[in-house]
Amino acid sequence: RCGVSDLSSQSFRSHGAPFNSSLLPSAGRSVYSSPAVIIHAGYISVEIPQDDNAQETDCHVDNADGNNNNNNRRKTVCPGAGEHPLQYNYTFWYSRRTPSRPASSLSYEQNIRQIGTVASVEQFWRFYSHLVRPGDLSGHSDFHLFKEGIKPMWEDESNRSGGKWIIRLRKGLASRFWENIILAMLGEQFMVGEEICGAVVSIRFQEDILSIWNRTSNDQTTTSRIRDTLRRVLNLPANTIMEYKTHNDSLRDNSSFRNTKISV
Repeated sequence: RCGVSDLSSQSFRSHGAPFNSSLLPSAGRSVYSSPAVIIHAGYISVEIPQDDNAQETDCHVDNADGNNNNNNRRKTVCPGAGEHPLQYNYTFWYSRRTPSRPASSLSYEQNIRQIGTVASVEQFWRFYSHLVRPGDLSGHSDFHLFKEGIKPMWEDESNRSGGKWIIRLRKGLASRFWENIILAMLGEQFMVGEEICGAVVSIRFQEDILSIWNRTSNDQTTTSRIRDTLRRVLNLPANTIMEYKTHNDSLRDNSSFRNTKISV
């Protein structure tokens, strides 16, 4: 279980161009006068101030090469004028459930809530600065950030042949680690092409858990590169235990974090 407190600053990339994250709004600084994300009855309601430059209509990217990859799907949000586009659009999700209730794919899908989609660096910070920090969530809660068009579910077409790396954290570290992992993901620091599907921070009673999902669990070269990049961007100690679990195994035992494969 990781107890790192000092994280090195990471660069933020958009279409290959580096952005220094220190130049953008920090986790503790809101770009608006008051937060607009409220948790009530176990769910999140979001009232993000409208940006006149945001284009949330039919933003279509032609699939000229015929490949069914995420970057060529119809996009619901486009970068505003003068904004820095991300390589992929990403969607924030939130889920919460009562641990005593048996989990199923149907109940999970009913409990997950889509918060919003971002297409640029500026749109990301507009959403992120209004979200409750993971460390301030209570109970059995999860934030998810996935490429647009991919649901954070094992059964999703983009996920079903993949798996996830898992890092268990002691309480109090989730907010900073979550920020670093999603900045690395949006900034394309993993350098594995289409492989990254999304990231999840899971708040539990005795520990918090970070995971990053990829498309192809049997691609050892890719999964190892993701693991090594996680170690670097999170500045993990050499002896940090990391775990991997395929989504097929999760479907078999109906569990996200049990029966994992250990990697040191």
